[in-house]
Amino acid sequence: MFKMFACSSRIVKRSLLNECCRRSISLRAGQPIFETRPNLVKKGDITPGISAAEYFNRRYRIAEQMEPGSIAIVAGQRTKFATESVFYYFQQNNDLFYLTGWDEPDSVCILEKPKSDPTSAIFHMIVPPSNPEKELWEGERTGVEGVRDIFNADVSMPIGSLPSHLSNLMSRYKTVYYDFDETQKADEFSKVFPLMQAKDHRYRYSIENILRENNVVLHSLKSITAPMRAIKSDAELRMMRLAGKISGRAYNQAYARRFKSEKGLQAFLEYRFVSGGCNRDSYIPVVAGGENALCIHYTRNDNLFKGNEFVLVDAAGQLGGYCADISRTWPVSGKFTPAQRDLYEALLNVQRKCINMCTEDANVSINDLHYKSVAMLTSELRNIGFQGLTQWDVMQKLYPHYLGHNLGLDVHDVPSYSKTAKLKKGQVITMEPGVYVSDDPMWPAAYRGMGVRIEDDIAVGKNTNVNLTIEAAKEIADIESIAVNGVTTKMEDEVTDVFSL
Repeated sequence: MFKMFACSSRIVKRSLLNECCRRSISLRAGQPIFETRPNLVKKGDITPGISAAEYFNRRYRIAEQMEPGSIAIVAGQRTKFATESVFYYFQQNNDLFYLTGWDEPDSVCILEKPKSDPTSAIFHMIVPPSNPEKELWEGERTGVEGVRDIFNADVSMPIGSLPSHLSNLMSRYKTVYYDFDETQKADEFSKVFPLMQAKDHRYRYSIENILRENNVVLHSLKSITAPMRAIKSDAELRMMRLAGKISGRAYNQAYARRFKSEKGLQAFLEYRFVSGGCNRDSYIPVVAGGENALCIHYTRNDNLFKGNEFVLVDAAGQLGGYCADISRTWPVSGKFTPAQRDLYEALLNVQRKCINMCTEDANVSINDLHYKSVAMLTSELRNIGFQGLTQWDVMQKLYPHYLGHNLGLDVHDVPSYSKTAKLKKGQVITMEPGVYVSDDPMWPAAYRGMGVRIEDDIAVGKNTNVNLTIEAAKEIADIESIAVNGVTTKMEDEVTDVFSL
C-alpha cells in the first residue's frame, strides 16, 4: 500500500527494502532490469530512463483523481500469433506500461482506493506465474514474486486468479475506472469468429463480463491517463530526445550512400536505428521512390529507384518504449533538380513557420496549426506556378492528411486527447506537412509525380520549443553536402550505452 501524502518517503523506504530483497534472491525477469541488463537499465530505474519513483508518482497522480471507494483496471495485451508458433512483436497496452513499466503479456493492473482511507491506494498486479516448461521455449518470466520485488506491486496474484480476485473486489467496490475495448466492438472479425475472439482477449472478456454482472458505476480511465500522458516529464523528454538523435543520425548516413532499391534503404535505416542504440522501429517504415510517394502509407518498399527521382522516407526508432517519428525526402542522386528544389523549399517554408508556433504562449492547437499550414502551403505553391490554386484544392488533392499528432509511447499517442486543445509545455507533437502532386494536367508538369513530406518531433515549451529530431538534416545545402562529403561526425558502429550519447 502506498500513502499518497507520503509519496517521497515511502518510495525511498520501498526502494531500500527492494534493494535488500534483490540481494537476497536470485533475480529472474521477463524484461530488462538493472540486475540483468545494466547496459540498458540504470540503477533505480524500472525501464530505460524511467525511475521507480516516477512510476510510483504516476500511480499516485491517478489515484488522486479517483473517487474514494473505487478501483481502476487496466488489461494488458496478449501475445499475438501470425501462425500457430510464429508470433508478432509484443506490444503492451500503453496505459499499463505507463503506470507500471511492466512489459510482459497476459497481465492486469488494478489500483484500489479504499473509502476507509482515501489518502492511500493499493497497487495490484495479476501476472503469469513462473512456468519452467514455457520458459524453456519463451524465456524467463518475472512471475508473481518478481512483480512485487522489482515492480513494487503491493498485491500480486497469478493470472488464473483474476476472475475470483476481481469478483471479490467487486463485492466491495461499485465505482470502477475502466475502458471497454471499442475496437473489438467494431471489428467484423469478432462477429464472424466470436469464440476465437473471446479466446484471444479472454482476460479483457473476463473483466468486462464481471463488470456487466455487477451493478457498477463506470468511469473512463483514459479521461485521467490521456491528459497525463500528453504532457511529458523531463525523463520522458530525455528518452524521446535520444530516440530522435539516434534516428536522425541514421538519416544523415543514408544521404551519404547511393541505394538501388527501396528495400535496401529500408534495411540500412533499420540496422542503423538499432545499432545506434534504439530497441527497434517505431512503426513499419515508408520508403517510397518516385510516384510511390503519392501513397501516403506506402509500405511495400519493393521497387527499384529510377534516375534522379525523389525518395520519401517515414521511419524512426523506438527507445525504452518511446517513439521517434521522422520523415525526410531527398533525390536518390543526392542533387536536387530545379523543380525538386522549388517544391521542397515551398514545403520546408511551411514546416519552419509551423514549428515556430509550437509554444504554449502562441495559444494554438494542433488543429489551428493544421489550417494555418493549409493556407501557407496554398500561398507557397502559387508562388512556384500552381495557378488558380485554392485552399480546398490543397486539402482535398495535394495535402490530404493532418499536420501532426501527439507522440510518446505510441506513434499516434493518446488519440483521445483533443487536437483542438491548446498546446501546453511538455507536450510532444509531430510537424509533418506534405505535398503530393499526381500526374494530372491541372498541375504544373514539372512537379507531377513528386511526393514530399518533412517531419520533425517538437517538444513544446512556454515561449520556445525543442526539435527532438534536429540531427536529421533537412536544409537542401546540408543534404547535398552530406551526399558529396559524407558524415563528418564520428559514429560508433554499435552503441552499447545510449546514455553516453
